[in-house]
Amino acid sequence: MVEITYHKEGDYFIPDLYLEKDEYEKDYNIGKYGHLRLEYLKNHKKAEYTIMLMDGTLRKHIVETDKQCKERFKILMKQMLEKNPIDENLKNTDPLKWTGLMNNYKHSVEEIIFKELMRV
Repeated sequence: MVEITYHKEGDYFIPDLYLEKDEYEKDYNIGKYGHLRLEYLKNHKKAEYTIMLMDGTLRKHIVETDKQCKERFKILMKQMLEKNPIDENLKNTDPLKWTGLMNNYKHSVEEIIFKELMRV
């Protein structure tokens, strides 16, 4: 049985409760997709967020989501460029058009990722 300690604040005894530090892949830097998932959980799935925070699975969930999204991004961008190739000469001759096409592909891929993996 775990013994709970208390400290006194004014006339009240407050329990000394702390969350355990989550060490899951502590060297991994959470990227864009992990942060977006975290914000989504905080703002739209508060009960799920709280449960994961309390049982220590939040960081693992965020890291795994970030990794899956990054991997899926690479795969989908590769497929997009295979099906709709962009001439590399376009990069030198008309860089604005090339940038626009690449941004269009990127936004299309991110929409797929948000629907499939982020469930936003």
